[in-house]
Amino acid sequence: MFPLEYLIYGIPALAICTWYWMRRRANDRRNSAVKEQSVQAGLTEPASLHPVIDLKTCIGCGSCVKACPEQPLHNVLGLIQGKAHLVSPTDCIGHGACKTACPVNAITLVFGTEKRGVDIPVLSPAFETTVPGIFVAGELGGMGLIRNALEQGRQAVDVVAKTRPKKKGVLDLLIVGAGPAGFAASLAAMQHKLSFATIEQDSLGGCVFQYPRAKLVMTSPAELPLVGKMQFRHTSKEDLLKFWQDAERKTGLKINYRERVETVQRLPDGTFAVKTQKKTYQASSVLLAIGRRGTPRKLGVPGEELPKVVYRLMDPEQYRGQSVLIVGGGDSALEAAASIAELPETKVSLSYRGDAFDRAKAKNRERVVSATKTGRLHVLLGSKIQKIDDQTVVVDLRGKAMEISNDAVIVSAGGILPTEFLKSAGIEVATKYGIR
Repeated sequence: MFPLEYLIYGIPALAICTWYWMRRRANDRRNSAVKEQSVQAGLTEPASLHPVIDLKTCIGCGSCVKACPEQPLHNVLGLIQGKAHLVSPTDCIGHGACKTACPVNAITLVFGTEKRGVDIPVLSPAFETTVPGIFVAGELGGMGLIRNALEQGRQAVDVVAKTRPKKKGVLDLLIVGAGPAGFAASLAAMQHKLSFATIEQDSLGGCVFQYPRAKLVMTSPAELPLVGKMQFRHTSKEDLLKFWQDAERKTGLKINYRERVETVQRLPDGTFAVKTQKKTYQASSVLLAIGRRGTPRKLGVPGEELPKVVYRLMDPEQYRGQSVLIVGGGDSALEAAASIAELPETKVSLSYRGDAFDRAKAKNRERVVSATKTGRLHVLLGSKIQKIDDQTVVVDLRGKAMEISNDAVIVSAGGILPTEFLKSAGIEVATKYGIR
């Protein structure tokens, strides 16, 4: 017979081991399913900085999974058969916490992949481009995380204040963009007592302002010049923007809204002429904090200039009781269509030129299928918009023209990256294929 102590200690140990292996197998199945869904949906190309994991070096400790700030809202990383994998690549926004947490240096942070290159302006460690005096901060440089953008904006202005020469009669600095990077840069310029101007083609917050209403925003504590510690971790778009608006008011920061840059030209004396649709600024240095979304991609059809045509969804509630057409097949289009379709007495159509929403996340596709089954949403696959009128839209549906009663059109066809704008200013742009 086995000694009694074998039973006393052996049975609990066996139970713990059994529980551990059952839990590990369940996690493996869940993470494998998430990865397979990403592959089937074609969502395998991260938009920004992301980890590449050396499976030979990885010891499967899970430190990277636990460190990812996106958990548990998104399963960006997961363990499969004892190794870490990027299971939901498009949910990764470049925190970089996974690399810091890895105890064996099995993670490298890169831009782009072998299949999909990402255009990134060539920058010095001080965020200066190949054109001396033009700096880049935030998402445009590949760093989409709000905290990183805030920090880069501040650091870039610190460099301008210390190294760039001041010239009489011109601005010390022109800041383009009032998103996280541009906002922090503007406050830093005030702190350094620089002569500067900040222009923004839209509203305070940049890409954050364009988020749908009540969207959850993830960030990390950060230091804002003149303001102090920003303690947010998980907050709503509205609360974050209110914090920035309060800071704008309290500090007296002036931002020139609704002003879009057209050209940036270096003058013979080394200063820059920055032309907008309103005026031309002359500055010793320029900081570009314009993000990567660029300008919205337009349909190029008659009637697109009508006021009822917009290029992002701000608040579904504003379309209650209307007949709305959404154009596009990506996540933003599907999210907009499903959200508006939830409103009572609202007619919603979704037009997409493709035969399937194979580039959208499974969750958004499921929402569209559900809304379609209940009759709240009408999906038009294989369709193209031909003409937009005041009260109707003409759609080519697989070769046949059909007229739809319409009050509003939301075009979610993506944006044109600012690559050509950067090149026109003389800035060197490198296409990264899975390299830092």
